[in-house]
Amino acid sequence: MSVVKIRLARGGSKKRPHYKIVVANSTAPRDGSFIEKVGYYNPLLPKDHEERFVLKLDRVQEWLKVGAQPTDKVAKFIQTKGGQLPEKIQVKMDKKLAQIKAKVSTPKKEAATATAE
Repeated sequence: MSVVKIRLARGGSKKRPHYKIVVANSTAPRDGSFIEKVGYYNPLLPKDHEERFVLKLDRVQEWLKVGAQPTDKVAKFIQTKGGQLPEKIQVKMDKKLAQIKAKVSTPKKEAATATAE
């Protein structure tokens, strides 16, 4: 049995990407067939631009209720738009955030102790 994922499908030309946020079978190719388009993401726009990413949050929530699994990037988009992630996915995201914070803070502490000596 294959899993349904909410993920990015790349479009655009060379060096000018834009992405569709799609619900697709996990075994389908990245840019191949999909079940439903639930938004888009244009990384070339400024970070504060309101059309940088658009998400149909109601449709995403429906797919999450049915058991679709978002990729890490899409999960961040859902959180940014104020959507609710399932508990299992939320715990995974919190663990990753804690690991990143630990990696960032560890070199600073080591450098501080090395200069103090």
